[in-house]
Amino acid sequence: MERVVRRRLGFGGTLLATLFACASLTPSLLPRAWVYQGLMCAVTGILGYAVGATLGALGRAVISYRLPERGRRIAWRMLAGGCLALTAATLWYSFYWQRDLRTLMGIETRDTWFPPTILAVTITLFTLILLVSRLVRLGGRRLNSWLGRFVPSYVGQTIGVLVIALLVAVFANDVLFSGFMARTNDWSSVTNKGTDPGVRRPVSTDLSGGPGSLVSWDSLGREGRRFTGTAPTPTRIAAFSGRPAATPIRVYVGLDAASSPEAQAALAVRELERTGAFDRPVLAVLGTTGTGWVDPHVTDSLEFMYNGDSAMVALQYSYLPSWVSFLVDRDKAAAAGRALFEAVRARWAVLPAGDRPRLLLAGESLGSYEMEGAFHDLSDLAARADGALFIGPPNASPIWDELTYGRDPGSPVWRPVYQDGRTARFALRPADLARPAGRPWPHPRVVYLQNATDPVVWWSPELLYSRPAWLEGTRAPGVNPDMDWYPVVTFWQVLVDLTAALSVPPGQGHRYGANVVDGWAAVAPPPGWSADDTARLRTLIGSS
Repeated sequence: MERVVRRRLGFGGTLLATLFACASLTPSLLPRAWVYQGLMCAVTGILGYAVGATLGALGRAVISYRLPERGRRIAWRMLAGGCLALTAATLWYSFYWQRDLRTLMGIETRDTWFPPTILAVTITLFTLILLVSRLVRLGGRRLNSWLGRFVPSYVGQTIGVLVIALLVAVFANDVLFSGFMARTNDWSSVTNKGTDPGVRRPVSTDLSGGPGSLVSWDSLGREGRRFTGTAPTPTRIAAFSGRPAATPIRVYVGLDAASSPEAQAALAVRELERTGAFDRPVLAVLGTTGTGWVDPHVTDSLEFMYNGDSAMVALQYSYLPSWVSFLVDRDKAAAAGRALFEAVRARWAVLPAGDRPRLLLAGESLGSYEMEGAFHDLSDLAARADGALFIGPPNASPIWDELTYGRDPGSPVWRPVYQDGRTARFALRPADLARPAGRPWPHPRVVYLQNATDPVVWWSPELLYSRPAWLEGTRAPGVNPDMDWYPVVTFWQVLVDLTAALSVPPGQGHRYGANVVDGWAAVAPPPGWSADDTARLRTLIGSS
C-alpha cells in the first residue's frame, strides 16, 4: 500500500496536470464563479495527470535509458519551479480575464475572485480524486497477486484488469449515476406537484385547467400551471393594442394526464377543439424544456402581436431538469414533439384550405430539439408548417446541424447563411434577419436565434478532441478574443458555462429576451404589423 497510495507524483503526470489546470483558468464563453473554477481546475488537472502518467509509462516501456539520480533531482526542481511560476501567473491573470469578460458583457465587474481559495479547492479535490484512483489501483494489484497463485501471470493480470474495470463501471453506473438519477427524479417529481407563488387556476374556458377543461388543473404539473395560469388578460393586451382584445387560448397536457405521448397529443387536440383554437388566425405548437417549461417571452410576444386572437398548445414529456433530460430523455423529447405536431396537423388538415389558422412552431433549448424531431429536414418542415421560431437550439439538433454545416461558403458558423437565406435564417441580433441583404425571403420562414456566447448552442462532445469552427477565423461579437481551444479543457469549460447560462444579461448566454419579438415578427407578422409595432412590443416584453 505504501508504494501505490503514498508514492510521490509522477513527472509526466505533474507536468500535464499543471498545464491542464492552468489552461482551465483561461477565458471561456461566460464568466464563472471561483468555486466552479476550483472544481474545473481539479477535474481538468486530474485528467491531465492521467494523460501524463499514461504517456510516461509508455515512454519508460519503449526507452530503456534513465537519467542518473542527480539529473532526476535537477529535472524535478526545474519542473517544480516552472509549475509554481506558471500557476501563480495564470491565477493572477485569471482575475483580469474574468473582469474583461464581464466588461464585454456589460456585467458588474466587481466580482469576487479569490485565487488562493481557487488554488486550495483545486489541490484538495485533486488530492481526493487521486487518492481514490490509487486505492482502486491498489485493489487491482492485490487481485492480480491473488490470481497469480492459480493462473499464469499474464492471464491473472488480464482477468484482474477486466474485473476492476467492470466493478468501477458498475459502481459508476449503478451506484453513482443511478443514485443521482433516483434522487433527481424524486426531487423533480415533488417539484412538479407544486405551484409557483401567485399562479392561480384560470377562470377562462379558453385555458387548460379552467372551467370546462378536459385537462384537470392538478394534472398540468408545475410548469403547465404556470403556462396557463399566467396568460395575459384581454385588458392587458388591449392596453398595448388600443382596441378590444380576445382571451388567448393556451392548451397544455401534463405527464399525469395520459399514459403516452400519443395519448397526450390526442387529448391536446380534443382540448384545442373544445376551446375553438382551430378558428383562431394563428395556432402555435410549442416545444417545452425538460421540466415542461415554456418561455413566457415566446408566448406573450405572439399573443400581444395578434391582440390575443391566437392559440398555443404544448405537452410535457418529462419533469427532469433540461440538462438531465438531454442526457436521458432526448429520444422521449423527439417522440413527444412528433406525436403532438402530427396529431395537431392531422386535425388542421381536414379544415378547408381557406379556413385554416397559420400553423406555427416554436421551441427554446431542448424545446427546439423536440420540435425539430417532428421533421426529416428543412424541406419537410417548410412543406408542413407555416413557419418556425427556434431559440438557443442544442448543438445536437438535427436540422440545425444540417443547416450549419451545409452553410454557404464564406458565412461563419456562428451566423450561417443557408441557400441564400431562402427559408431559414440565423440571428445573433435582430438586424441579422435582414442577411443576406437583398435576397428574397418568402414564407414559410424559419428563424434560429442563437447567441454567440450561448453554451447550449456551442457545447458538444467533439470539444474534447477537436477545435470548434466558432473559434476559427473572425470571432462572433461578444466572444472573448483571448479564448482559445485546448483538448479536453475547453470541453469542461463550456460544460461548466452551462451552469451560468441564465445568469447574464439578455442577449448573452442562454437569455434571448425581447429578441424573440423580432423573431416572431419575421416568421408570422399579422396583417398591418409594422416595424414601429415591433419596437413597442420589444419595450413591453423587455420590461417583463
